[in-house]
Amino acid sequence: MDRKRMVKVTEPVIRLAGMNTMGVIGDPGCEGLGTYNMKVYAGALEESSRDDITLIVGDLVPAGTNHYYQVFQEMTEALAGNDVYSLRGNHDTGAYTDHFGLKNYALLLDSFAVVVLDNAVRAFEEEGLLLLSRVLAMDEVQQVIIAFHIPVPNHFIQNSVSGEEFVRLRETYRPWREKVKYLLCGHVHSRFVDQVDGIELICTGGGGAMIEDVSQDIRAWDVEHHMVHFYQENGELRYRITDLSEDCYGRERDNEVLKQKLQETVQAELMAHFKYLMFADRARRRGLEHIANLFEALAASEYYHARNFYSVLERPAAFAESIGDYVPGEEFEYEHLYKMLASYARDHESPLAEQAYMGAAAAEKEHTQLLKQASDVETFAQGEIYVCPICGYVMTGETFPDRCPVCGGPSRQYEVFEA
Repeated sequence: MDRKRMVKVTEPVIRLAGMNTMGVIGDPGCEGLGTYNMKVYAGALEESSRDDITLIVGDLVPAGTNHYYQVFQEMTEALAGNDVYSLRGNHDTGAYTDHFGLKNYALLLDSFAVVVLDNAVRAFEEEGLLLLSRVLAMDEVQQVIIAFHIPVPNHFIQNSVSGEEFVRLRETYRPWREKVKYLLCGHVHSRFVDQVDGIELICTGGGGAMIEDVSQDIRAWDVEHHMVHFYQENGELRYRITDLSEDCYGRERDNEVLKQKLQETVQAELMAHFKYLMFADRARRRGLEHIANLFEALAASEYYHARNFYSVLERPAAFAESIGDYVPGEEFEYEHLYKMLASYARDHESPLAEQAYMGAAAAEKEHTQLLKQASDVETFAQGEIYVCPICGYVMTGETFPDRCPVCGGPSRQYEVFEA
């Protein structure tokens, strides 16, 4: 039987002979375990496989049910290249100990120690603090990382344990303070590094959850999904933060049969999405609001299916570079392809197809201009965008024509997109 990679901790102190490096992943599953979200976690596991072990600093799952834990464990077992340890986050309720064992424990690697403390309910457990004292008192232990989920008070966020709880932690490690090299946490879906009691605090929550704004100084735009590597260098415990690209995982793309089937599935799901939207529109025009609502919901479901399948195949560039990648396709469509197809339709007496291509070409030209503006994501400030639902033409600005300049559709029907 193959060895399990997801470790269930049964002893409070675990000695890991021959181990000298550790990868750390934060908050992979608290926003759900769907394919689209888990792609980042899959990439983080592959990156962390470079290290001797991996530690996940909490929020493995959205809620602590057996089902979610089983899904998470199966995904981890399929992808991990080293032993994976975890600590409990505030989302990891219920059956956590049944699946992952002790909530407070210590890992003694050859060159440093990691003491895992449970503070998922914003308080450190007494047994964890006693264990921390025990490990720090060991002569063989000289460099220690204290790991927990919710940050201690810091200069960046107020979403932390109380000052009183930090005092309990600080009083525990104070006799051996020189041994404590790092405080390590997750919980915040971003990253920052701070100094707390003269010790470096590393907060990492970029292993799967959507990156969020921390403050005006640390915005979601500034932070990529990421993980942390700890390693020994010249006798000192060091770390580096590694960004995870949006193309961080691609195992399925290497299987040509599966790749083709995934592509076909994306096309089928998108066609179902489109068909349901079309039927919803027909129902709404007949006053059948409940039927329209049903088919719009089904269309949304099919879109999310397509997104999940496509995310397995997608190879996007870094976000800041991605918008410009869409411009050449839009330019080709309105400058060449749609004109050519409209001409073909006209020559073959197919006026509806000709009209559709010419209308789309006009819209694609506007798409191109907007995408070029949006390539500078930080300065793009187009607040209101109007789309004609009759032909798809796009208009911007504070004022807009009473009728669509392409098809004549009335402005009262425009779809408005506001930021």
